[in-house]
Parts: sequence; structure tokens; C-alpha cells
Amino acid sequence: MNEKETPLSQLGLYGLIERIGSQYKNQNSSTVIGIGDDAALFTNNEAVLAGSSLLLEGIHFDLTYSPLQHLGYKAVVVAISDILAMNGKPGQVIASLGLSNKMSLERVELLMSGVVSACENYGVELVGFRPAASLTGLTISIAASGSVKQDDAVLRSTARPSDVLCVTGDLGGALMGLHLLEREKRVLNASGDQKPEFGNNDYVLKRQLKPEARADLNEKLKTLGIKPTAMTCIKDGLATSLLLMCKASATGCRIYENKIPLNQSTLKAASELNFNPLVAALNGGEDFEMLLSVNLNDFEQIKERLPDDIHVIGYITEAEKACRLITGADQEIDIKAQGWGTMS
Repeated sequence: MNEKETPLSQLGLYGLIERIGSQYKNQNSSTVIGIGDDAALFTNNEAVLAGSSLLLEGIHFDLTYSPLQHLGYKAVVVAISDILAMNGKPGQVIASLGLSNKMSLERVELLMSGVVSACENYGVELVGFRPAASLTGLTISIAASGSVKQDDAVLRSTARPSDVLCVTGDLGGALMGLHLLEREKRVLNASGDQKPEFGNNDYVLKRQLKPEARADLNEKLKTLGIKPTAMTCIKDGLATSLLLMCKASATGCRIYENKIPLNQSTLKAASELNFNPLVAALNGGEDFEMLLSVNLNDFEQIKERLPDDIHVIGYITEAEKACRLITGADQEIDIKAQGWGTMS
């Protein structure tokens, strides 16, 4: 810790809560009580959605190359993406931090400035702040709540055979950004003082360090006049999201390798790193795009008006047909995902 930084012990637990709470005022009319009481109090006339994110130092992020402001922003994106995936509108978030003795007041304020920046960008309210001491590095937990009209809620368990499968944006960029950061960290550790050389890879670095939530999607679908039959956030790679949706819906699927959207910057970074971009898209994670299924009849009515950032990748099948990827060579292979059966 820099000598000019303020140790947290100088404020104490409740002094830190009071300090952070005094910097942020309630903005949404639904928030009655925010930071400063035993719990937040807010009103809502619709069905309530709740989700959370948990980011652990050394597992989900590395402070060697993760700016604290970006980290706070990303933590909010992770949490509210689950609300958005159910066709909901995020409303409030509560931030809980596990703080080691290397975290000063100034560093906590940097982290929380990222949290607040994300809240302002997505129109959500920071209504709670709970810090605690940590012996295992920095821990960031964001609990998010939101609302949706009950009839408008979209689940991952309601996809049906013949539904069209779509994804938003592009996939695999976040993993390529992570690999670039890890490469330069290894160079730094080996040399001691060599500056990182990221080249022209700003896009994939941003996809890893400061991703954005797909807060625009639900309004786009509403404008098109359709409601997805099922939807889920792509947090752990496309393969995992497909398997989760199909298992919950008791269906199978077919997706096409040449339909999976890959940004040119992702392809460039993958070539530089000698990494298969398809593997990055299927198993990379942290892209925070959406996977959605659309009724075939509904899709036929809107396909000519489909926004450029919504891509058709395949379709839902009966469960006995399993989950398969059709390769560019027209071969069918089973879709497999990391994280099934392990906690690695």
C-alpha cells in the first residue's frame, strides 16, 4: 500500500459504510431507503427478479491487469445480465466486498466508482454497501433485483422443437482478451520491467476488462413485436448456455459452425495467439451476450427486419436428437462444455 493512501483501519467498518453511502444518493422513485439502514427498501408493482454475481481474486480476476474501476463496472454487468436474460428491467443493486489489508480507502473508492458508473449507465440504483475483512484477497459480490410483468417473463426452460436459435453480438472476444493479458503478465514476470505489447487488440481487451450488458435487446425485441420462447445469458461460453437451455427445456439443438458470429478483432487475436476461435466462442465465457429461441412462425414475420447484431445460428430439436454442432465440413459432433461435473 502506498504511504499516501488511507488504511481502512483508520475509518473502521461503519466509517467506511458511511463514507461510501454519503457519496451516492438515491435516484429512482421506487427506492425508499438505500445505503445506511439494515436493509434497502423499495416498492414494485410487478413481478420481482433477483440475481447475484460473485467475483473472487485469483479466480475471476487478477489485480495485476484488472483496473479497479473496470472491475466494479464488470461486477454490475455480470449481475444485471441475469435480470435482462429473463426479459426484465434491472432496478437496484447491493455491493458486498471482502477487503484484504492491501486495499486502501482510495482503492475501495476507485472500485466503487466503477460500480456507480455501471449503475448510472444502466439506470439502476446502488441501494446497499456491505464491506468485510478478507484473508484471501478481494471478493466482490453484487446482488441485483429487477422487475418484469409476469406474462412477459422469459425462462430458459421454455424452448420448443422447431424454434429458431439466435445469439446477439459476437462471441469469443473476452477469452482472447484474457489470453493476451496473461501472455503479457508472463512476459512482465520474466523480464521484471518490460512494458506490455498488446498491439491493435483494444476490442478484445475491452471485452474482457469492461464488458457491456445487453440492456438494448429487450427493447429491440419489443419493437419487433416478438417475445423469445426462451433466453439465457452467455456467461460461460455458448456450449454451456446451449446445454443449460436444452436440458431445462427437455430438447436438443442443431447449430452451425459457420453461423457463429466472430468479430474480426477476435479472429486476429486468435491467429496471433495460435488459438482456435471456435473453441473460444463455445467455451470461452464472459461475453455476456444473449442466447434466445424464437418461435418459427414469429421469426418468419420479422426475419427481414432482424437487427444486424442478432444472428441465427441454428434451431431447437426433439430431446432424442441431442445437442450437435454441424461443422463447416457438414459433420455432426456432440456439443460439450467445460464445467459439467466439476468446479474447475
